[in-house]
Amino acid sequence: MTTSSEVPKKAVALFYDGITAPKISAKGAGDIAEEIIALAKEHNIPIREEPDLVNLLARLKLGDEIPRELYIAVAEVIAFAYLIKGKFPTKRK
Repeated sequence: MTTSSEVPKKAVALFYDGITAPKISAKGAGDIAEEIIALAKEHNIPIREEPDLVNLLARLKLGDEIPRELYIAVAEVIAFAYLIKGKFPTKRK
């Protein structure tokens, strides 16, 4: 996820294993944000611009699980990523 035309640009990357809450796997502003975005593009990881969400997530520490208050917003981002990749989450038993 990224912010749009803000200066400096911010980016937050999430890790989701499908079991636990998503975690912050990378974050940064300026050059670091650009590097995160470049790596995502290089590895065909979907990118979604959500400035308000990025600003909230950027306050968390690396490795932190997202708070319950952001579950719905982050679920929409994860659903977007699945859709772009043509994947669907596996059903839990």
